[in-house]
Amino acid sequence: MTAVSAIDMALWDIKGKALNTPLYNLIGGKSREKVLVYCHANGKNIDDILDKVGTEIENGFKAVRIQSGIPGIENTYGVSKDNKPYEPAHKGLAQEEFWDTSSYLNFVPALFKKVRETYGDNIHLLHDVHHRCTPIEAARLAKELEPYHLFWLEDPVAGELQEGLRLIRQHSTTPIAIGEVFNSIYDYSTLFSEQLIDYIRMPVAHGGGITHLLKVSAMASVYHINTGFHGATDLSPVNLAAAIHFNLAVNNFGIQEYMPHQEIVNEVFKTNYQYENGFLSIDDSPGIGVDIDEKSALKFPYTMARLPVNRKTDGTMFNW
Repeated sequence: MTAVSAIDMALWDIKGKALNTPLYNLIGGKSREKVLVYCHANGKNIDDILDKVGTEIENGFKAVRIQSGIPGIENTYGVSKDNKPYEPAHKGLAQEEFWDTSSYLNFVPALFKKVRETYGDNIHLLHDVHHRCTPIEAARLAKELEPYHLFWLEDPVAGELQEGLRLIRQHSTTPIAIGEVFNSIYDYSTLFSEQLIDYIRMPVAHGGGITHLLKVSAMASVYHINTGFHGATDLSPVNLAAAIHFNLAVNNFGIQEYMPHQEIVNEVFKTNYQYENGFLSIDDSPGIGVDIDEKSALKFPYTMARLPVNRKTDGTMFNW
């Protein structure tokens, strides 16, 4: 489906350029002028998180995803070891990290309580569980986080067992987002029809492109479910620009993940979008509007790199 996505986006781009109009006009025109985005605040502990959230609020963000180191766990995926805004993949073999769910469940509600006490209710807060909880563990977490009214709790359980979301819904009103590992409308059909989630995460580059994602978004809208597309830096500026066009057009847009690419990426990609005060906007360049400098790309040959693998503290392989 990723290959299909690439072809589909290319065809929409060609169509837009042939008609001299931006992509959003081909899929219904603008429903809004700008796209709400969320950033990442990753810290080693609560004090570190409070500093990072404060910085992002100063940068204009209205929504912040919070990931923190866990007391008693040496490394936690999503929290960089060298104060970068994200944790990059490592060249060569994957690194091993260790995990303890009990420590995590006991810590996270206290984290969000402190953030709310410090910054109040006017900032949207998000959190990613990375599929690490069983349904009953996720239900407990979602219920205990209710007083801090998260914008969403992401990937609380493994996406393969859709029935697992039912248990969370029976116990909590915390909004749920899932799907960055999905690539078909059929991955969502039960989640939609039973209203088990609130946001779809499947990005344009993985979900069959604009054409297929329009079907997913339309079906989601029937069940009052909004978009919230995955936007990590391993997805190129082409994907982000296409997502902005899509988000401008569809009625049931919710939010867009925004992780700015490193400056070196601009040597290859000429982008047409801009961030300002918590929102992304895009110009009226025909098609998607992002150009790729193929000669510059030759300077950056592909190098294999991997995200960490995770084990429980007793050595059992586990979700990272």
